[in-house]
Amino acid sequence: METTNKLKDINEVLEFLYQEFPQCFKQKEGIQPLKVGIFKDIAERIEGSEKVSKTQVRQALRKYTSNWRYLEAVTKSEFRIDLYGNQGEKVEQEHIDHAQKALEESRAKMAKRKKQQRPRQDSDAKSFKKKPAHSAKNPSAAAKPAKAAAPKRSGKVEPLPAGEVKVNNKVKVKLGQALVNAVITEVNKDDVHVELVTGMQVKTKADSLYII
Repeated sequence: METTNKLKDINEVLEFLYQEFPQCFKQKEGIQPLKVGIFKDIAERIEGSEKVSKTQVRQALRKYTSNWRYLEAVTKSEFRIDLYGNQGEKVEQEHIDHAQKALEESRAKMAKRKKQQRPRQDSDAKSFKKKPAHSAKNPSAAAKPAKAAAPKRSGKVEPLPAGEVKVNNKVKVKLGQALVNAVITEVNKDDVHVELVTGMQVKTKADSLYII
C-alpha cells in the first residue's frame, strides 16, 4: 500500500486545513473566531491521517489564532464558527478584551523590532548633546533615583489541585506574568494542553494552572 509522508512545514499544515475545512479556515478574507474546543473536532476528523498529526494541527492552530487578522476578527465578530462554518456560541467580552490586548502587545513587539533594526543615527546624534553637569559639591545628584516598588496584587490565586487537572475543566493558566482563562483540552503525563479564550492552543505544566 502506498504511504504518504506527513507534512513537515507548518505552512503546509495550514494549507491542509484551508483545503480540508474551507468553510472554517480562511487565509485572508472572511476569517472568523473558531469554536472553543475546535481542536478536538479536528483531531476526530484526521484520526489515522497519513498527512498530519495532532501535534502538527495544534501548532498550526497556534499560528492561525495568533495572526493579527484572526485577533482582529475576535474583536469584531459576534459569533464563533465550527468546522463547517456554522454559527456557534457568542464571543464573550472577556475573549474580545484578551484578543485586543494580544493584538496590541504583538504590534508593540513588531514596532520595537523595527526600531532596533534602524540605523543608529539618532543615538549617535544624541551623544553629541551636552550632558548635564553634576556639581562636585553634590555628587548624589548623579545618582539614579530609586525605582518605586511595584504595587502588590490584591486577592489570592490558588493553584489548581492535581485532581482537577482534567480535560474540559476551566482554569487560569500563567503566561509570563499574566493569568489567562483557558480550558484543558488534553493531559499527557506532565504536559497539559489548554485552549485560551482566543482559541490559541498552548502546552504548559500542571503547576502553571490555577483555580478560575
